[in-house]
Amino acid sequence: MNTTVHPTVERADLLIDLKRYEEARELLVRRLAEDPEDVRAWVKLARSHLGDDENGPKALQATERALVLDPEDIGALVMHAHALRAAHRFPETEGVLREVIRLAPDHWHGYALLADWLWRIRVIRSGQANGGQVRREDQDAALREAGELAQEAIRLGPEEVYAYEVAWLIADMSGNRTATARLCEAILRLDPQHEKALAWRTEKAATTPGVKATRAATLYADALAAAPDSASMRSGLDDASYRLLRGVRWLALLCLALAGVGIDLFATESMAQRELPLPLGQRLWDLALMALVWVLGALLRYRRLRVGVRVNMRSLVRRRSWPRVVLAQAAWAMVCALLITQIPWTERSFPHVLFWAGLLPTVATMWFDRGKNG
Repeated sequence: MNTTVHPTVERADLLIDLKRYEEARELLVRRLAEDPEDVRAWVKLARSHLGDDENGPKALQATERALVLDPEDIGALVMHAHALRAAHRFPETEGVLREVIRLAPDHWHGYALLADWLWRIRVIRSGQANGGQVRREDQDAALREAGELAQEAIRLGPEEVYAYEVAWLIADMSGNRTATARLCEAILRLDPQHEKALAWRTEKAATTPGVKATRAATLYADALAAAPDSASMRSGLDDASYRLLRGVRWLALLCLALAGVGIDLFATESMAQRELPLPLGQRLWDLALMALVWVLGALLRYRRLRVGVRVNMRSLVRRRSWPRVVLAQAAWAMVCALLITQIPWTERSFPHVLFWAGLLPTVATMWFDRGKNG
């Protein structure tokens, strides 16, 4: 049988790559009207149906026609497996893919695809056989067999990202963290912009105990530079940015504490309270201390952040409500601190009220929003 690809089928294949499925089908239908025994045209017709709307039955009909013409055509068998899955006949794909491996034992893709699907098929069968409950031993056995197939795919296709992706997924499902990390790095060596691998490595590094918000935000920003469309890493950057914003309330509370100390709000037996009103020099000194807290604790840290992190922090304040609440609380605590220190009070009763008014709502909300992500 002629194995050359007709130019019309090649054009249709390009249209499918561009997701122009209807135009591709029009070309393929015309081609099949000319030559109904063109196996490649039937395979591409099935692919167009799968890409357009996951139309499994029509794709299945096309692959069945192709396999009638050539039962050992590898491309037709692989497409037939995809069509079976789209037609909700997933367990039947195992036999088809084992036939692919039998016919092409030295090609990596059949092993990788069977490994990717096998553990899912076995889980479905285990659930069906046990009243909807998947037995742990069935799942473990399926993962072991799938892992062996994935390793064979890697051996046959050591430069193929998909083979490593399948092995990575199986290692993660099996709970083998060492293998998962090793396979993630292998994927990134082959594809430095691989979105899922970047997200996994970045999240693992950013969520390690002891990693501060500044470091976490930098990790996410660096990863987003390589994969800017990653929703999970954008979410991670938002979380880290929110943690940074939450920190400003501690600076405001420190200033509030300095204000209380500066005006001697709380009497002690060992020290006499300062006479009120405080002199102008003392009030200016308190103001300078609070300014130093913000310069060292916020301004310099903010300027050292990556540009992308700074931009995201501003964006987060516009997009979400909790960051605005955090900034409003910090501002309120600072207003209370400034009122306590800069007004020449003659008695301490109203500064007491201001101190607790700035402290209690902020501390209470800090506890409440610990689990929030902004």
